[in-house]
Amino acid sequence: MTEPVLSVQGLSKSYRLGARRRTYRTLRDSLSGLWRRTEKEPSDTFWALQDISFELGQGRVLGLIGHNGAGKSTLLKILSRITEPTAGRAVLHGRVGSLLEVGTGFHGELSGRENIFLNGAILGMKRADIARQFDRIVAFAEVEQFVDTAVKHYSSGMYLRLAFAVAAHLEPEILLVDEVLAVGDAAFQKRCLGKIGEVAEEGRTVIFVSHNLSAVERLCDSALLLDHGRVTFQGSTADAIERYLQTGSAAQGLLVEAARRPGRGRVRFTRVRALCDGRPAIHLTSGSRVELLFDYDVADGAEVEGARIRVAWTNLLGDTLFILINDGQGTSRLPGPSGTVRAVIPRLPLHHGTYRLSAWIKSGRDLEDRISDALELTVAGGDFFGTGVTWPADSGPFLVPHSFEVGGEP
Repeated sequence: MTEPVLSVQGLSKSYRLGARRRTYRTLRDSLSGLWRRTEKEPSDTFWALQDISFELGQGRVLGLIGHNGAGKSTLLKILSRITEPTAGRAVLHGRVGSLLEVGTGFHGELSGRENIFLNGAILGMKRADIARQFDRIVAFAEVEQFVDTAVKHYSSGMYLRLAFAVAAHLEPEILLVDEVLAVGDAAFQKRCLGKIGEVAEEGRTVIFVSHNLSAVERLCDSALLLDHGRVTFQGSTADAIERYLQTGSAAQGLLVEAARRPGRGRVRFTRVRALCDGRPAIHLTSGSRVELLFDYDVADGAEVEGARIRVAWTNLLGDTLFILINDGQGTSRLPGPSGTVRAVIPRLPLHHGTYRLSAWIKSGRDLEDRISDALELTVAGGDFFGTGVTWPADSGPFLVPHSFEVGGEP
């Protein structure tokens, strides 16, 4: 069995909260301390990481996923030797290239050319090796015109492109990437994903942190799920993502308290979920099969006749993009005391972006319940064309092919 390129054993990191930095003491303070006890500064210990252990072989790509504050960035900072662990150890074999923040390690007064050679020198590369990769780095970052300009004058996009290009092209044995896709535009994100794949194929090891679960699933061989500084799952990428989506707020829409929502309340939505190609998801793919599940309760437990359901997809500005309606689809009769209504979109006709769902339900003409911004979903990649979008006369901006059904859990 080959020796792992990266081995993490019992890694933990704690921070003291509430303790103030010790100030300089005067001679009088020192003398008075001989006769009276000084009170200890109150402090709490916060564990950002607790007992993290894993190994990673050569040419493997590991995804780190979890909610904000789960400890992903702290782990990468320890592996990058930016901060020291409180306990445990990490053993890395080879040079480490890291992209933790936009332009980390760049000097603002130096030009792009000088920063490229500076970063290469920090990685322990010879000047000849850096020069051999120089043209590729500049071309990838698309900064040919500004390569001799001080990077303090770069836009954030230029900064990011150059930082990623340096980290990916200077041939480190281990590459650490933290949320680089959250800043760049769509074209740059696509190139980054392709480059990370190339790096792994060349036999180098990658640890990839991103909230873009579609990218994690596409790139990573395995994944680590972190929750409040602990590893809650370690295994295949698909299983890790599914576990993440089935826990906490990622698995369902957190609905406003029913008593504060408009409507009579005989029927109330209790939970909203989304499935992409049959799996729980908050990150969807354009052109994929999407199912929306609306759990409901009936106050008197009896069957509801004449139920009319509307689901609106909106952008972040609140503009309605399309709606789903259940008229004439056999779901006007809802069995009590509870159940699930499923709206199915065979091919999602949305481009890359972030969207929100709102829904309302009526019995006859009476509004029973309405939920606004019940779920936020992101869409990336996929095939938008051939999704069968039509333009109705009076059903909102446009109507997509869809169906409704009453059913239980998937």
